[in-house]
Formats: sequence, structure tokens, C-alpha cells
Amino acid sequence: MIEMPVPNGEIIAKRGRIAQRFKAVLPAEQVIESLEELKAYECDALSAYRQPPMLVVLPDTTEQVAAIVKICREEGAPIIPRGSGTSLAGGSLPTADSVVLGMARMNKVLEADYENRVIRVQTGITNLAVTGAVQPDGFFYAPDPSSQLACAIGGNIAMNSGGAHCLKYGVTTNNLQGVRMVTADGEILEFGGAYLDAGGYDFLGLICGSEGQLGICTEATLKLIPNAEGARPMLFGFETNEVAGAAVAAIIKAGLCPVALEFMDKPAIIVSENFAKAGYPMDVEALLIVEVEGSEDEIEEQLNRIEAVVAPFNPHTVKRSANDIESAKIWAGRKAAFGAIGQLADYICLDGCVPLAQLPKVLSETARLAEGYGLKVANVFHAGDGNLHPLIMYDANDPDSAHKAEELGADLLRLCVEMDGCLTGEHGVGIEKRELMLVQFTERELLQQMAIKDVFDPAWMLNPAKVFPLSVSAPHIDDLKAA
Repeated sequence: MIEMPVPNGEIIAKRGRIAQRFKAVLPAEQVIESLEELKAYECDALSAYRQPPMLVVLPDTTEQVAAIVKICREEGAPIIPRGSGTSLAGGSLPTADSVVLGMARMNKVLEADYENRVIRVQTGITNLAVTGAVQPDGFFYAPDPSSQLACAIGGNIAMNSGGAHCLKYGVTTNNLQGVRMVTADGEILEFGGAYLDAGGYDFLGLICGSEGQLGICTEATLKLIPNAEGARPMLFGFETNEVAGAAVAAIIKAGLCPVALEFMDKPAIIVSENFAKAGYPMDVEALLIVEVEGSEDEIEEQLNRIEAVVAPFNPHTVKRSANDIESAKIWAGRKAAFGAIGQLADYICLDGCVPLAQLPKVLSETARLAEGYGLKVANVFHAGDGNLHPLIMYDANDPDSAHKAEELGADLLRLCVEMDGCLTGEHGVGIEKRELMLVQFTERELLQQMAIKDVFDPAWMLNPAKVFPLSVSAPHIDDLKAA
């Protein structure tokens, strides 16, 4: 358990004092201090790690966030920004002496600017609610994580989230045009806006994906995209995972750009079909969902070309969606996959990236490693950009099984790096991959990254104990304090 070394008595005394200061800038009901209520914030979706925070505050405005940050700075209380708590990497895990700054009440649409094709929102709004606000007017927000019903835009910015449709439209950084951010000293800054490219340094690119380490984003200006004239998915079923992976690489190599290209293996196919009745073939080992969009003629042309590219891989099943109802079922199955796997076992959902040409080898090696640990792995991922999401199934009530699952997860992430990939595509580093950062980066490279945090957060009070290995960050923080 990750916990700051602060005596319990000191935390209790500090809790009461800081809570009173918060109540001077917030309504009392927006300050959570009872132990029973604090337990609701002790973990995020990586529930294997739990630690109740010292306090939780739920602001309504950017100005309230700035006031809270200033109080925390004066009191020496670390701040944990939290959106919806859907992080799968422990990105919003508290420390014992920290203040969780929950953004759930900051969920308003502030402006929909169709002339400039942007929408300005508070960052506590859910991903799906953004599209819901503009869909009647013919627009949508492209990044669509599987958790889009629940995940908040602030968390999407923190982790640079993607989704099924990121192959064509890009991930969060490609659809983020501006932020309003509160710094570690309580200053309110704005970067970017309702235009395509801001002058000067690309601070926006730096902030997106920084995991709450550089500031607290309270508002975001997001790119809107007109709804396509039409869209249609098709299914390909294959006899092995490796052949399906090779087909993915062939589609991209051919210069084709579907709007989505998703992979599911046998365990995911079965459980998703049983749950969602999506019409998936049950007699194949791997499934690709390929979606294209445009006019009806464009859709037919693209699907024909994709089918021709895939034909040499001898797909066992080829099925085109016949109507909107079938299309909705296909995507309902894919979106339900993570939750449906939970019917089989507890699981850890990993996140790593590899070059597309390495997919067949990585899938084969994943199966070999899993067999070595005596565990099962289901694969559901964004195949078009090589963003893997192996689901490692284990028994959470068995410490040995849980330990093996963690060790297998570490081996799979090392494999991604060995295959010229990286540790994360969209879930972030958090605490899950923190110690593995030394697999991908040298200590010197990590110190260079930490120097950027020093500029934005000199006291290292924002989202502590995340991203950087403790063996590197702890001596660095000690040196800062000594200086």
C-alpha cells in the first residue's frame, strides 16, 4: 500500500483544521471528512490498491479549485485530482495525508461553438455526455474509451485516452484544443482555445497525458466532428490470434484507414456474445471488428477493398452488418467486453502498445507467458494502432494467484517494450507501471522528465507517488527539500 509516512494522530489533527478552512470557501456539504464517506474514495478502478485520503472536496468552479489548492499548499497537503475514478492504473489513488479534489460536480457544458466546431466544458463531465450534448445538432466528440459512459474528460486529458474510433480520429491530444488549468500554487492559466494551433510552446501537448502531475484542468475546449453520412461495421473470424494480428497489419499496410479496427479473442468473444447477443461467431479463435464510414457507395467500396486484403488470411467468417440494429449490437458486444469478462473471474486490464507488424509475435508470446504462470488471458484491444488490452484473469481471494497476475502483467509490459513498443497507450502509468518506467527509460531520461514537473510543481504536491519510480523520485524530492 502506498502511504505517506505521517503519524495517524497528526493526520487527524490536520484533517479537522484543513476541513474548517475548506468550509470557508465551499459549502460544508462539499467537504467530506467522515471515515465512512472517505472510503468511497480509497481507490479507483485498480481496486487492488486502497488507501482512504485525509479529506475530499467537491468544488463547483475553477475559482473554488484555485482557493482549495492555495489552502493545500499552505498546509503542505498533497492533492489528488479525481474525475470519475475509472483509472485502471491507480491514477487517482490517494495517500493517507492527501486531499482528493473531486471534479464530479464540475460537469457543465459551457459553450457549443458550431462555427468553430468546438465545445467548451467543465472537465468533470463524462465523455459520452459531450457527444450527447451536440449529437442532435449533427456533431460528435471522437475519442470514445470503453468507459465513456462513466469516465470524465479531465481523466481523459490526464491519461490521453483513446477508444475504438481513435484509428481515424486520433486520441485525446488530437481532439483537445484548449484547457483552463489551476497550477500548484493556485494560479489560473489558459492554454489554447477555439483555434487550431496556439502560438509559442506547445504547453497543451505537454499537459495532455501528464496524469495530474503539472496542474488541475478545470475546463477544456474540445474539437467537434460532423456526424458521418453513414457507418457500417463488418466482422472477420479467424482460426488463430496470430493470423488475425497479421490481417490487421495488412489492412494498415494497404493504405486503408477504417474508422475503427478492434480485436477480440475466444474468451472475450464467448463472454461478450453471451452477455450482449451481438451475433458474434462462436466457432473462431479471434475476431476483428472493422468499421468504415461515408456515403453508401463509399462504405461499399471500402468494405470491398478491406475484404480483398483480408481474403489471403482465409477468414473463417466474413459478415457485414445489414442495418443499424445489427451495427449497434456489434458495438454493444465490444463495449461490454471488459465488464462481461468479470463474470468469468477477477482480472487485471493492462495497457501497452506495439508496432502493428509485431502483433502476431506479441499475441503468441502472450499465450506462452500466460501458460507459464498457469493463468488465462483474454485479449480485447484497439488493433488499428497496436494498443493492447490483455485481461489477466485470476482469483483476488488467493494471494498467490494475485501475485502471479501482477508478475505476468509486468512480463507482458516488458514484452511490449522489447517489441519496440511502450508501456502505455491510454491508461497512463499511475502506480501500476510506475516501477516499470525504468524498463523503458534510463534514470537520466526520467530525471529530465522530472525536471519539467519541478517547474510546474516545485514541492511535488500534485498527485504524488505516481508515474516516476520511487527509487528515482524519492532521492530527487529529498534533494529539492534540502535545497
